[in-house]
Amino acid sequence: MALLINDDCINCAICEPECPNDAIFEGTEIFEINPDLCTECIGHFDEPQCVAICPVDCIPKDPDRVESEDELKEKYAQLTGNIAA
Repeated sequence: MALLINDDCINCAICEPECPNDAIFEGTEIFEINPDLCTECIGHFDEPQCVAICPVDCIPKDPDRVESEDELKEKYAQLTGNIAA
């Protein structure tokens, strides 16, 4: 499943440069995640980098975008042209 940034976001912008898929962007009120680009860092890292670095723990899984690990690997492959390990 893709991740999302909730209203607890303090707009520190620390997460945006950490995203290898450029899925994080500045929204109108808080930072947001484009779910079509979010692979939870599968294929890049062992854990989502935005979650690991977020100082306020405001990046949960998006319950409206349930995706299996295989689906996230496929998304990674489509975005990068590489196969996720």
